[in-house]
Amino acid sequence: MKIFITIILTLLFTFSVFAQKQAEVIVTSTFLRKSPDSNAEKVQTIQKGEKVTFEKAQATNGWYYVSISNGAIKGWIRKDTVGSIAKTETVNQKTRKVVSTPTPIVSATPVASATPTVSAIPTINTTPAVSATPTVSATPAAAATSAPAETLVVDDEVLRVDTEEISLNVRVVNSANRPVGNLNQAHFEIYEDNVLQPVTSFTTAEVPIINALVIDNSRSLRSQLKKVIEAGKIIVNTNRPKDESTIVRFVSKDKIEVVQDFTPNKSSLNDALDNLFVEGGQTAIIDAIYQTAKKVEQYQISQKKEDVKLRSLILVSDGDDRGSSYREQQLFELLRESNVQIYAVGFVNDLSKESDPNGMSRQEKAKGFLTRLAQETGGKVYFPDSIEELPQIASDISGELRTQYLISYSPTNENRDGTFRKIKVVVAEGANKEKRIAITRTGRNSPIK
Repeated sequence: MKIFITIILTLLFTFSVFAQKQAEVIVTSTFLRKSPDSNAEKVQTIQKGEKVTFEKAQATNGWYYVSISNGAIKGWIRKDTVGSIAKTETVNQKTRKVVSTPTPIVSATPVASATPTVSAIPTINTTPAVSATPTVSATPAAAATSAPAETLVVDDEVLRVDTEEISLNVRVVNSANRPVGNLNQAHFEIYEDNVLQPVTSFTTAEVPIINALVIDNSRSLRSQLKKVIEAGKIIVNTNRPKDESTIVRFVSKDKIEVVQDFTPNKSSLNDALDNLFVEGGQTAIIDAIYQTAKKVEQYQISQKKEDVKLRSLILVSDGDDRGSSYREQQLFELLRESNVQIYAVGFVNDLSKESDPNGMSRQEKAKGFLTRLAQETGGKVYFPDSIEELPQIASDISGELRTQYLISYSPTNENRDGTFRKIKVVVAEGANKEKRIAITRTGRNSPIK
């Protein structure tokens, strides 16, 4: 009888202790809902860093029943939006020093795994010259869109966080291909592999732009270079005070040069554009994009909500790659891990239209490549018939970058298997059933354990 009473008291103590345990919201924002369902009515929005108290010891279909405001408000919150309890350690309250070996906490919910291993990505070159022939040791893992594991201390507990939050830059256009503004979160739905995803953050506020102008300086663009420089200046001159740009010129794989590193100084950027010049070499477009995309993605990278930036790469080339070290497949693998939009201006009219043994001409290959770059990253491609179109194209790109929606979601598929996940954003129709199209990157590769 004493043993039975002891067991009952132990269980009651365990669950009463658990009910008092707190965790911290680790996504930019999430919702407290009336029931454990992503479509259930929202009780309240909870921001990153806010504390929640567990009201139930067991998760229900990936949801915790919690309370906030000292128990005044209760509801359901997604399990992967708060720090999962991984271990507890005895802490000296005077010194806050860990003095004992970690011991597990009783919980009916599996503990989040430790920080996943990320495959090697070639080192970014932040000096004025980009390395000549890069080496790939492994396919990059999805570190760019995944929040890193972090350790949080709540009272005497150590909470281990291991979560993902995917950020998307979304453009919306109407049937006339004109940007659509003034939309709110209710207009959007995000699907990953055709499964509706919970939106964790939505903003239409203007954020700083980090962009790179990547300009082909091979002899094939000799006649267009003057107009290209003018177009570059139009883009640079639309920069706001917190925007930063870099200028990259390229010819062959050993002639990829950062002529002006990231700066908000328009005079410096314009001077760099004026100093561009053409020269001979086997054009290495893929290498130039690969190296610059990494540079743009990792410049001033931060997981803080207030540090969010829109990142883009503006490519001017004929799209005819002749001598890159990287393969096209490797480039697209990298782009799926980053959140860099590519806007491509392709001067393809002078390329041969004669079909090769595979039935495709150099012009068709170039157009296809530049189109895929834009589609995969949620950007846009232009094929001007005349260099006189460049000023309007430059203005159009600048406008596109200023009318975007930044949306984040927490994936419901938590498997870390390195597989490709298709992303689709659906936006509600406008007045009189006006069709609207949401444009963003086509997918991502999941992290690997």
